[in-house]
Amino acid sequence: MTTPPHENYYVPERSHWPIVASISLLILVAGLATWLNDLTANRDRILGPAIFFVGAMFVAWMLFGWFGSVVREARAGLYSAQMDRSFRWTMGWFIFSEVMLFAALFGALFYIRYWVGPWLAGEGEKGMSNLLWPGFEYSWPLLENPDPRRFPSPAGVINPWTLPLLNTVLLVSSSLTLTLAHHALKKDRRGSLKAWLGLTLVLGAVFLTLQGLEYLHAYRDLGLTLGSGIYGATFFMLTGFHGAHVTLGAIILLVMFIRILRGHFTPQQHFGFEAAAWYWHFVDVVWIGLFVFVYVI
Repeated sequence: MTTPPHENYYVPERSHWPIVASISLLILVAGLATWLNDLTANRDRILGPAIFFVGAMFVAWMLFGWFGSVVREARAGLYSAQMDRSFRWTMGWFIFSEVMLFAALFGALFYIRYWVGPWLAGEGEKGMSNLLWPGFEYSWPLLENPDPRRFPSPAGVINPWTLPLLNTVLLVSSSLTLTLAHHALKKDRRGSLKAWLGLTLVLGAVFLTLQGLEYLHAYRDLGLTLGSGIYGATFFMLTGFHGAHVTLGAIILLVMFIRILRGHFTPQQHFGFEAAAWYWHFVDVVWIGLFVFVYVI
């Protein structure tokens, strides 16, 4: 019996999705840069968000089409050990790139907290920086900005033992329920799989809802915004990027849930589900770091 060619090496058919992805990401990033840097000055503040959301829609279309092609290839019997290794390496490198992203964000936080702030207060080898704002005293969280006329100081910070602690419990619990769903899939218990995965989605949705309420409290009651100085900027950059990753992870898990309802995956072949689980566990671990270094310490 001869081995099918795709078992040794499989080259997919030509696809237009890579070029669509490149153009979509270009539009998305250009819109985000225009939006965050206010490159339109005061003439047309809606331009940046409009470009960003057009790019986001193209990215969503690309992901739906490209991953749909991958699913059809797998359902057609083209899934092989060689493809499995390729998918695992690809997902591994993707998560590594995400680790580096958050390493850069955490690095910026630590650099500001332990070097830049004390320098501006006259401490350390670069204490001459204190000449910029004489009399500035540094403490973290920074509630007294050195230039409050340009960057109004926030009235307070988020209490870590309220919504942030509850969100930590929710995300850790979601990792547990997703692991139970994975074990159910390996044992071909479809009912338990659907129940545990559905509960994971509910926990993720509650997390995002509570984070939205937390942001509303920060903006409305505390004056803690992206424009309230370096503490507000680092707080929203770190938690905001993480929230975006949770949203993406929830969408991925929702797609897995729909596929499971349609009878996809077997105990032997289910890397799509495994990849989604890897990503979800990654965002859970990042949140624990955020809870400790952004909210508590």
